[in-house]
Amino acid sequence: MTLLLPASALAQDGPTLDSLKSELDTTWVMVAACLVFFMQAGFAFLEIGLSRGKNAGMGIAKILINFSIGSLLWWAVGFGFAFGGDHTIIGSSGFFIGNGTDVAGTPADSAELGFFAFQLMFACVSLAIVWGSTLERIKFGVYIIFGAVFVGLIYPLVAHAAWSGSGILSRVGGGVQDFAGSSVVHLTGATAAFAALVFLGPRKGKFGPDGRPRAIPGHSMPLLGLGVLILWLGWFGFNGGSTLGTSGNSFAEVIAVTNMGAIGGVIGATFLIYMLSRKLDVGMMGNGAIAGLVAITAPAGYVEMWAAPIIGLVGGLVVVAGVLAIEKKLDDPVGALSAHGLAGIWGTLSCGLFTSDRLAESLGVGKAGLFYGGGLEQLGVQAVAVLVTFFGVFILSAITFGIIKATIGMRVSEEEEDAGLDIAEHGMYGYPEQFIPAPELIGVGSPRPQSGVAAPVGSTTEVTA
Repeated sequence: MTLLLPASALAQDGPTLDSLKSELDTTWVMVAACLVFFMQAGFAFLEIGLSRGKNAGMGIAKILINFSIGSLLWWAVGFGFAFGGDHTIIGSSGFFIGNGTDVAGTPADSAELGFFAFQLMFACVSLAIVWGSTLERIKFGVYIIFGAVFVGLIYPLVAHAAWSGSGILSRVGGGVQDFAGSSVVHLTGATAAFAALVFLGPRKGKFGPDGRPRAIPGHSMPLLGLGVLILWLGWFGFNGGSTLGTSGNSFAEVIAVTNMGAIGGVIGATFLIYMLSRKLDVGMMGNGAIAGLVAITAPAGYVEMWAAPIIGLVGGLVVVAGVLAIEKKLDDPVGALSAHGLAGIWGTLSCGLFTSDRLAESLGVGKAGLFYGGGLEQLGVQAVAVLVTFFGVFILSAITFGIIKATIGMRVSEEEEDAGLDIAEHGMYGYPEQFIPAPELIGVGSPRPQSGVAAPVGSTTEVTA
């Protein structure tokens, strides 16, 4: 009997089922957060692959500074504005979380900090989307200023509206259905990118004298493909982690649905670009995968498996048609307006068509979609969310970019654009041996002369048609 006492005491003092469940939920959320963080590498490779060689290195600097600025502002105010309090427009508590208080004004525990970290990754993904459309001609300082405003205010307003439980979009009908952010994350980022393009203008040589667009090919399709595959992997954490726990193993179903959406996007984009050009365009196929993933992000927790490839396929069709149409007027090097914007709109609206009654009831948000006998009500709620997100983000982004342009300016000089941002802004080529003769490579990276920007050896301003 005496020998049993320590074991009995240990059993009484040991972890409870509730504490083990909480620890398991937090572990999954943190694993998912790490997967979403890895998406930053995906964005870097995708954008570098679609840039010219003289602008390859700056993509790394951009990703590093944006994630750093985003993290700082999310900790300081963004998280509190997004999830603090029960106000309709904006949160009011949870600032500087970890320094004494959480969103409820009480000491933050590990689960709360896990949610903070997971949502930080979403905010920084949305910010990363903004800059793909601005490659090769924007000043580095713009990243810092707009990044602070975007993560500190613009994105939190949208997140609060849809996801806080008290925001305006959760009060429309039975609430907007946006499981992991087709609208909150992707449409928000793409809309800010659109505002940036309005103030920034196209790259030099993008449009000919007749106004017709000319191709400016990226330097590495393998890097593009690597970026797409990394993003695809990260999306399993993006959507799967949005269950915020492991109960019922629903995260596994969400991940399976997510993958089906992605493959639908690839198939749709491949089919349409081949029918239009008789070529299997690698960039379009990659954007098809992204568009399928973006489209399935809102409905990932609301739709049955059969609907996922259909939603993704339509996303793939939309991205090809969108890229070809938008290119006639705007210079979007990576197709972000289509892959994240148009596909994000479609994904948000698709909930109003495909949401199953089973999953709508399980999640307790909104109603079944049209194809499950729910009528048009949920489709109307989804449309309201799209309109509120687009116009709200565009207005705030346009004001911010307008101020930036009127003060420090938005784009580099023509000489710096010709030379490439690697050497013009960072003093080092991404591929130095490609631009500098071998005998001159010694000493590369030393401060460059202040008299001007040296054009790369063998550089040209011609654009491949």
